[in-house]
Amino acid sequence: MNYSDLNKVTRKFLIGENSKPGIHSYIQALSETLSKFKPKSMLESRRLEIANSQLKEIRRSVRKLEEQVNVLQEQLKVLEEGTDNK
Repeated sequence: MNYSDLNKVTRKFLIGENSKPGIHSYIQALSETLSKFKPKSMLESRRLEIANSQLKEIRRSVRKLEEQVNVLQEQLKVLEEGTDNK
């Protein structure tokens, strides 16, 4: 495997060109599942509240990670353009 093949594989991985559902699909499915639960006690209600809170934190973390990936992809493009010009 040469350098350009490795770049293509890495870019496909970072961009997400794969057939698996994205993280947003998983988060949405989990959110829908949690919304269908009907707590029968105060303890279950509290646990559901905590799970929903943790899901919000997961959403925030995913958003931050996606922003970081976008920044890194832009930096990679700039670096690749710099090596192409040499």
